[in-house]
Amino acid sequence: MTCYFRHIQDIFNKAGITVTSENKREIDRFIHGIVGVEYKNCSAAWSEVKKRIAGDEDGFVSELREAWSK
Repeated sequence: MTCYFRHIQDIFNKAGITVTSENKREIDRFIHGIVGVEYKNCSAAWSEVKKRIAGDEDGFVSELREAWSK
């Protein structure tokens, strides 16, 4: 879980999300939902996150920001 978080700190910053030990699991669940990967499948989620960021970083940031703000 959260194995890829260290690679996307700039994405969290752009989305206005501060990752803490208290909220990282919830953020991870949101990300898995955004990329359509079963929760706790870290390597598959990271693979999809990389694709999404490469294809439309701003769109991914917006989806993450929106999911987090609800």
